[in-house]
Amino acid sequence: MPAGSSPKRERQYERIKEGAEKRGASAGRAKEIASRTVNKERARSGESKTASKTSAKDKKSASQRGGERSHSGSQGPTRDQLYAEPKKKNIEGRSSMNKQQLQKAVGR
Repeated sequence: MPAGSSPKRERQYERIKEGAEKRGASAGRAKEIASRTVNKERARSGESKTASKTSAKDKKSASQRGGERSHSGSQGPTRDQLYAEPKKKNIEGRSSMNKQQLQKAVGR
């Protein structure tokens, strides 16, 4: 934690660090997670003098955002992206296939 941090941010840091360690993160990784989280909150609330533009402009905290930006792309390729592969292989009936059928056709 930066020198001169408020007691609230110190408590927040410790709580996040302990939670990360309980979930199995190493001590170093837990400290990193806690530091980044607290610094982001400090930037959002105007407590940080050297905050990045995105940190300062972000109006929602991570908990409020509910993972809106996390896990982007975890759904895999889109149907259109999958369609291109059977097209190259000249697989019959590909135009009427849904995403799961296209995945099966190309062996994913």
